Amino acid sequence: MTQIFVNLPTTDLDRAKTFYQAIGAEVVPEFTDDNASCIKWTDDIFFMILTRGYLATFTDKPIVDPHTAAQALTAMSRESRDEVDAMRASILDAGGGENKEPQDLGFMYGISMTDLDGNILEFMWMDPAAAEQGPEAFEQN
Repeated sequence: MTQIFVNLPTTDLDRAKTFYQAIGAEVVPEFTDDNASCIKWTDDIFFMILTRGYLATFTDKPIVDPHTAAQALTAMSRESRDEVDAMRASILDAGGGENKEPQDLGFMYGISMTDLDGNILEFMWMDPAAAEQGPEAFEQN
C-alpha cells in the first residue's frame, strides 16, 4: 500500500486544524499532539501540519514563509467541476485565500488557493477522456 504524507508548516496548529476540518478533512487524534496534526483527506492521502519549529527538526534547510515564498503546490483531484467549486467556496468560507484565479482549459478545471498559513492548495477536475488519453482526446469529442 502506498500512502502520501504532505508536510506543511503552520504558525498556529489549533487554527490550522480548525481550518482543515472546515474544508472537509479529518484530524487523526492518534497522530496529533502539540507539534503536529495528522489531517486525513482519504485513506491514502494525509497532510502533516507541523509547527515551524518542529518541521525544522526534519531538515537543515530554512523553512520558508508560505505567505512570501512557494515551496510546493499541493494538488488533489475532485470528481467534478462542481466539487472543485465547492472546495473553493469552503476554503474562502474558512478564511483561506485565492492564490490565482480559477483556470478553465476545457478538458481540465482547477483552483489555486491558500490555507491560513499561505500554503498553496490546488483542487482540479479533468475530463476522464483527457486523463486517460491526453488533452487531444478531449478536443476530438
